[in-house]
Amino acid sequence: MEILRYPDRHEWSRLTARAMASQASQVAATVRSIMDDVASRGDEALREYELRFTGSSLSDFAVSDEEIERASSLLSPALRHAIESAAQNIADFHRAEIPSPVTVETQPGVICMQRPVAIERVGLYIPGGNSPLFSTVLMLAVPAVIAGCPYIELCTPAGSDGNIHPAILYAAKVAGVGRIFRTGGAQAIAAMTFGTESIPRVDKIFGPGNRYVMEAKQQATLHGCAIDMPAGPSEVLVIADSNANPTFVASDFLSQAEHGPDSQSILLTTSEKLLDILPGVI
Repeated sequence: MEILRYPDRHEWSRLTARAMASQASQVAATVRSIMDDVASRGDEALREYELRFTGSSLSDFAVSDEEIERASSLLSPALRHAIESAAQNIADFHRAEIPSPVTVETQPGVICMQRPVAIERVGLYIPGGNSPLFSTVLMLAVPAVIAGCPYIELCTPAGSDGNIHPAILYAAKVAGVGRIFRTGGAQAIAAMTFGTESIPRVDKIFGPGNRYVMEAKQQATLHGCAIDMPAGPSEVLVIADSNANPTFVASDFLSQAEHGPDSQSILLTTSEKLLDILPGVI
């Protein structure tokens, strides 16, 4: 965290410049190579990328039912309760969003209809690594279940030991995810786009990620796979004064910074007191 007091106006453009934007073409080329490789070699390519990027030597991408059940015992009762409570709150909201079919006879014998139909096969991408985003599991999976999607799969990177953070597994269980696979990055997006021996292809991919994941999602649309939107790298500008709760400011700040080193979080404040407190909270 860098603290700048009263930066000169001429410095504003530099300070607010998007991180790593100059590397876009290099990222696109790297991702294109990964996408083509996974499309061609399937699981073999996935294993090589996982070993290269995470240090994990994987024999099986699918997470077993036993691993999912064991995850609950690795979490504190307070965290389990928080996940369950959040899932219920998300479900309550999205159930209220369910659209009703519309039927209108615009002319005698001419009937126009609008009918919501769930996507057949959806893939959810959940970032892992330093910041396992188990809240994202709930925000993506709960609406998919409520919508009635028949098939829901989730991809998330494993650690070097091949394990996935138990909070992600428990959230997936609570939300009702059908299948979970241990793979991340652009290679996971490629697997869901094309399908491999282990990971079925999907019709639409949802979820945030770093610049490689976002580029992979955009390239997925060129191969017949829909996406929600480019959700990252992310940015946030927090404006706070001396009345702000430092914990809330830190939460807003970190909620975007956790997405990757190229995410950008900026705080504008007139409070020296807040500046003194905030580094300790973060």
